[in-house]
Amino acid sequence: MLDIQKISKTFNPGTVNAKTAISNLSLHLDDGDFVTIIGSNGAGKSTMFNAIAGAFYVDEGSISLDGKDITFLPEYKRSHFIGRLFQDPLKGTAPSMTIEENMALAYLRNSKGSSPFSRISKKDKAVFREQLSLLGMGLEDRMKQPVGLLSGGQRQALTLLMATMVPPKLLLLDEHTAALDPGTAGKVLQLTREITAREHITCLMITHNMKQALELGNRTLLMADGNIVLDIGGEERSHLSVEDLLARFRAGTGRELDNDRILLSE
Repeated sequence: MLDIQKISKTFNPGTVNAKTAISNLSLHLDDGDFVTIIGSNGAGKSTMFNAIAGAFYVDEGSISLDGKDITFLPEYKRSHFIGRLFQDPLKGTAPSMTIEENMALAYLRNSKGSSPFSRISKKDKAVFREQLSLLGMGLEDRMKQPVGLLSGGQRQALTLLMATMVPPKLLLLDEHTAALDPGTAGKVLQLTREITAREHITCLMITHNMKQALELGNRTLLMADGNIVLDIGGEERSHLSVEDLLARFRAGTGRELDNDRILLSE
């Protein structure tokens, strides 16, 4: 489904500020995989996401999705079949536009063959309302209100809905609950589980919570120094504890995982 072959990316090459963010990285995802990713700051997690999403072109290697080479496909074209949520709830929505208008933009952008100048029908609006009701946040009764009036959790739940209302081939979740309080984060994670399972969406999720990384999805990756040092799933993963994961990191890198944000997460 997703096939990444030996990609590398160096920023500011040939200068004193040269930084190799990912190096010779390969990854394969099958259709319907839900893969969690753990790694310290600078491990290359978000850089890998940016490469997949098309925020920049890689220096070497190739990226294919659903059998199509997208290595040099522009980001705006990839957005038609790759959904993405960021850590910041303010990203992904237009605050001065209403909930309904935001959903309309997302729907028209992702609907195959639809023009951005198409009109939203009453039937479409009814579908928006129905989908909002599934969030259990009462947003279906606030469709005419600006998104800027919503709380961070409500905006992130709305962004998740917008990214999946036309199911993407691949969903990238970049610590999408990290800025939320525990209760709200739990609600958004549960919605993530339900939506990805219902729509059978292939998903990559970066998280700083190691327990969460082992409980969600069917595979876990550990990243360090711009590459994947552990890829584990199935029966083996189901028996791993956080302590086991730390030991695997130590064995794979020769050093301890020293990121306090990860180590202190419950």
